[in-house]
Amino acid sequence: MIGILDYGMGNLRSVLKAIEYLGGAGVVTAEAAQLNGCEKLILPGVGSFGAGMRNLRARGLDGYIKRRAAAGTPVLGICLGMQFLLEESEEEGVFAGLGLVKGRVVPFTQGKIPHMGWNGVDNMRGQLFAGIPAGTRFYFVHSYFADTAEEFTLGTTEYYRTFASAVGKDNVFGVQFHPEKSGEAGLQLLRNFMRS
Repeated sequence: MIGILDYGMGNLRSVLKAIEYLGGAGVVTAEAAQLNGCEKLILPGVGSFGAGMRNLRARGLDGYIKRRAAAGTPVLGICLGMQFLLEESEEEGVFAGLGLVKGRVVPFTQGKIPHMGWNGVDNMRGQLFAGIPAGTRFYFVHSYFADTAEEFTLGTTEYYRTFASAVGKDNVFGVQFHPEKSGEAGLQLLRNFMRS
């Protein structure tokens, strides 16, 4: 069972449908009693960092995610959910994140913003990208990106600059793009996470 964390924002149902399409079982919830029975957790996200973190804290999910990650539970953050994994964000002020991956969320300063549409991911590494060729295109919608060290970067993308489009540390993973909206390649990435 995969727990999809419901903090009142995000593309929860599309992620659940993708998991179910792949033959997995999932539950959308904010209740620890239900999440405790889940082997893996997905933190989706659409919206602003500050509002999202406030919602996570209001539901007690910030501490819950940290405890489960520390216990070795695989966690996948998607889009804004990936950004939550970092230490802080500069979106509409400075806000603390979960701090599971070192780095900060910073704005694009060039190009059309938001960065929206299909773009390639290179320098892929790790189980998350097993069977996915370098340069594979995924669907992005974001105005901020992860500024993190190479050791935490699992994939990179070019949009007026090179940025980390996938991050990770141990059992914690994050992707800036939307695998649930990225066709077969996105499904393969979710399949890999389900097998992690």
